[in-house]
Amino acid sequence: MKTPSSFKNGDRPLFKKKGVCPHFLGQLVASPSVSSVSPEYDMSNRAITELLANWCEDIGMAVEVREIPDAPGKFNLVAQLGEGDPDAGVALCGHTDTVPCDPQLWSSDPFTLVERDARLYGLGTCDMKGFLALAITAISELSPRQLKAPVRLVATADEESTMSGARFLVESGWKIGRYAVLGEPTGLRPVHMHKGIMMLAIRVIGQAGHSSDPSLGRNALEGMHAVIAALLSFRDRLQAQYQNADFAVPVPTLNLGRIFGGDNPNRICGQCELHVDLRLLPGMDAASLLADLHHTVQQALEGSGLSHEWIPLFPGIPAFSTSPQGPLNQLCAKLTDQRPISAAYGTEATFLQQLGCEVVVLGPGDIAQAHQPDEYLALERVEPCITLLKKAIHALTAD
Repeated sequence: MKTPSSFKNGDRPLFKKKGVCPHFLGQLVASPSVSSVSPEYDMSNRAITELLANWCEDIGMAVEVREIPDAPGKFNLVAQLGEGDPDAGVALCGHTDTVPCDPQLWSSDPFTLVERDARLYGLGTCDMKGFLALAITAISELSPRQLKAPVRLVATADEESTMSGARFLVESGWKIGRYAVLGEPTGLRPVHMHKGIMMLAIRVIGQAGHSSDPSLGRNALEGMHAVIAALLSFRDRLQAQYQNADFAVPVPTLNLGRIFGGDNPNRICGQCELHVDLRLLPGMDAASLLADLHHTVQQALEGSGLSHEWIPLFPGIPAFSTSPQGPLNQLCAKLTDQRPISAAYGTEATFLQQLGCEVVVLGPGDIAQAHQPDEYLALERVEPCITLLKKAIHALTAD
């Protein structure tokens, strides 16, 4: 596996035998790689992929980079150290992109790594360029001769928006090994399950007219009032039917996140749109739930003369679940002295499962710092994370 010649540059860090290379993390932070469903914020991850590709080659890894066919300018990277069965070994996985940010809300430049108060500040330090830096540092301290199975670094695009990178991994059938450590911010606690996510828009369509005579139109905003009432009743039924005490929020959630419609007080509202976020527990059937949701909205509007449309806002993330007694979870529990827990946020874990991997979500950041101004990675997490990764790699791949 070789990197295309276009993925070269001359600015490469010198890896230390011990500890993380600050220059490396600084260069990752300095390479903007925002992904967003809003085109005005979205950008390519080419530059950061170039850095990762070159630095992986510098430490002796074979590198393959692929552009995502349906997402021009977006790239996935898989780098490998050691030889052996492509279905064996361990992959350290992370995404190269970040959410957008407002630099005016930051105390320092979000694209410049700053050490302050025993913390490393910068966009992506927590979620999750920091993990990529620590993962490469851990791999750089390995000798291929110690390995009985390959070690891989997997870096994907667009986790913060469409997850096109993870989806392309699955579509292309990339072999990344038997085990995968996904370095999302968990505070170095192993996560063995999380909820699934669906986001959609419901658009109610009526007919505009002069507000002085309601018979001249059909009010979409009034129809949406009925839809919202039906959705809240649907949520109550859903939460009565499904519970999982292993989650801090033990029920599925349905959030009414955004509503807009109409254009003037003296005009009957012709269209109204509602954006909804659903978080599903492991084991819930997303297709069946969506069918029930469609039926609920249709019933709410029956006889009103109003029509409606469904618009997917996000392709969705399946719920993730593995046994806390599985070998990878048990290994990470032993290494961290922490039992596997659940998380409310979504990750790429289910896509890695579809590649045949046993997956644990485990990273040095804290979710409370993710997607926030002044995002940071605590320095006290740096060396423990490197040590943990090296021990996990040794246990899973070494003779």
